[in-house]
Amino acid sequence: MREMFDLELESVQERIVEIADSVFSIVTDASMALLEADVNAADRALLGAEGVSEKALSLDELVIRTLALHAPVARDLRILVSTLRISASLERMAALASHIATIARFRFPDSAVPEALSDTFDEMARLDIRLCKKLVKLLKNTSVDLARSIQAADERVDELHREVFEIVLDKKWKEKAVQTVDVTLASRYFERIADHVVDISSKVSYLTTADWSDNDLDD
Repeated sequence: MREMFDLELESVQERIVEIADSVFSIVTDASMALLEADVNAADRALLGAEGVSEKALSLDELVIRTLALHAPVARDLRILVSTLRISASLERMAALASHIATIARFRFPDSAVPEALSDTFDEMARLDIRLCKKLVKLLKNTSVDLARSIQAADERVDELHREVFEIVLDKKWKEKAVQTVDVTLASRYFERIADHVVDISSKVSYLTTADWSDNDLDD
């Protein structure tokens, strides 16, 4: 019985890494779609987000079945409960990235990002991609230090998000209303992706320390 449980637990951990890796690819494609007006990248991101939803549902079913059959305790229970919450955050990250891809697709062949904000979005996208890559590494090999570095990197994304608002509210901003809406939403989506990475990193820290400092996100 324990051998079967260990195999299921190993499968759970492998699947959550697989989903995180898919999210990394989706965020990368969505960023490329927005920054380069790449419709093919947008389509890949949208298709990938659908796949993540399916994978997350399958993983959740496995976790619930494992909880019901084996009634785990201590660290094993923490892993399974945390996996359910991490799975939900990863699925939300994929959805947020798909929203970015949708913006890019609607504006194709034009760019959704005006020249005045190109550098800001370029940095924001690169930071999100880097955070997602670190997240995959964190889920493969739990590290409190790596979790903390992720949480520190999120601060810069927050700064860039505020910068977008400052620029579009400035009197010098002369873009059309639709572009104002596009960049405001896209900035929010990038910021929320980073927030979810931080949220997951706190859950991974919990697996190591058993100290639950949870700040659940509401979207």
